[in-house]
Amino acid sequence: MIKRPDRNGTHRGQFEKNKKKIFATGTTCGICGKPVDFSLKYPDPLAACIDHIIPIAKGGHPSDINNLQLAHWTCNRQKSDKLYKDKEFNEKPKVIGNRNLPLSTNWAKLPQRK
Repeated sequence: MIKRPDRNGTHRGQFEKNKKKIFATGTTCGICGKPVDFSLKYPDPLAACIDHIIPIAKGGHPSDINNLQLAHWTCNRQKSDKLYKDKEFNEKPKVIGNRNLPLSTNWAKLPQRK
């Protein structure tokens, strides 16, 4: 098993500080754009979590606040470690925004939470 620096390594402390900042100020999933309900806890698929915009596996920084965003747990799992190619420029893959992901969740059909 690979040891991730944001979970048990040298970046753990800074990751936790930045996670608290994002949880205190964020309200919207950076992937799907829908509101995040902080009263929901894991294993609820709409629970809040932190997403690495550029995945660690693809060279993203494990604790830099500019590489972290608020997300729903299920959105983060669907995104996984994908990067997207900018269609305007035929360059190497890079993140141009996470909301261009094909979503398998039909948000309109989900029951309304109280």
